[in-house]
Amino acid sequence: MFRWFFKASLALSLVAPAAAQAADQPKQLVIISFDGAHDNALWQKSREMAAKNGAHFTYFLSCTFLMNQAAKKAYQAPHQKQGKSNVGFAQSDDEIRERLGNIWHAHLEGHDISSHACGHFDGRQWSEADWSKEFATFRSTLKNAWKGVDLEEPKGWQDLVDHGIHGFRAPYLSATPGADMIAAEKKAGFAYDASLVTKGPAMPVEEAGIIRFGLPLIPEGPREKPIIGMDYNLFVRHSNGTEDKADSKAFEDRSYAAFKEAFDKQYAGNRIPLQLGFHFVEMNGGAYWRALDRLVSDVCHRADVACVSYSEAIPVIKARGKLQPQAQASGL
Repeated sequence: MFRWFFKASLALSLVAPAAAQAADQPKQLVIISFDGAHDNALWQKSREMAAKNGAHFTYFLSCTFLMNQAAKKAYQAPHQKQGKSNVGFAQSDDEIRERLGNIWHAHLEGHDISSHACGHFDGRQWSEADWSKEFATFRSTLKNAWKGVDLEEPKGWQDLVDHGIHGFRAPYLSATPGADMIAAEKKAGFAYDASLVTKGPAMPVEEAGIIRFGLPLIPEGPREKPIIGMDYNLFVRHSNGTEDKADSKAFEDRSYAAFKEAFDKQYAGNRIPLQLGFHFVEMNGGAYWRALDRLVSDVCHRADVACVSYSEAIPVIKARGKLQPQAQASGL
């Protein structure tokens, strides 16, 4: 609870006007998130990137990566066979131990640990009860994670699981129609959802007590065709979803140009928060992670920019009076 208060206080401080900052020029928020949050090498890489640039990220964790072989056999997602996951499971207890250390240290460093459910299934046809079952599995998996690999959990871990996981992103961004998902999110204690897609950078909307964020469509490539601001979508566009390391630098440059153009438009304009999403997979030879590194190295050090987590962004947006009711949202 103290950590949530600290994050909120830190975020609110970002909107205190500096002497040289005009009242109509709030800080530009940049919100970077990662889906899956499994590969331990990329945990380290992302944490180092954040520390170097004064940034906080949001990690949407898939809980099957905290399940060993014994736990795998017991896991059953709604309408799925027992022991099935679309993204696999942890390969060893040692891998889980290292991942738990990364999750805990990321939390202590001020990053947002959030939920990506467990087995990465498309839940657009799920009922409220189905979502509630998956959310309960996520929570119980985290609560017992350290004990499951014979480690003593750090003091504060249970508080993180019970009170510190504020957000959710649906696998495949399957957020529509969404009423059952939103109801289950509210019952599970989530404050925000980040599963929408919007026509461009947009302020979040509030629906049934849940604050809903959306990854934006941004112009990309020679013809500036809109694309979801996420590495996987770029991977599919650039190489049809097939690994192409030979053209990695060209893909990096295209992606960085798209990210920077989207940032510059908001920075020089209305300063709507820019959201970009990534995965713990270095597609096309790491092109998209390198483009991300270039972006945060460029913009996050600026005095009038704040690279924050979703949890930190919420009080900033509320303080600006920019949170919209759902009816005013512009999305897909």
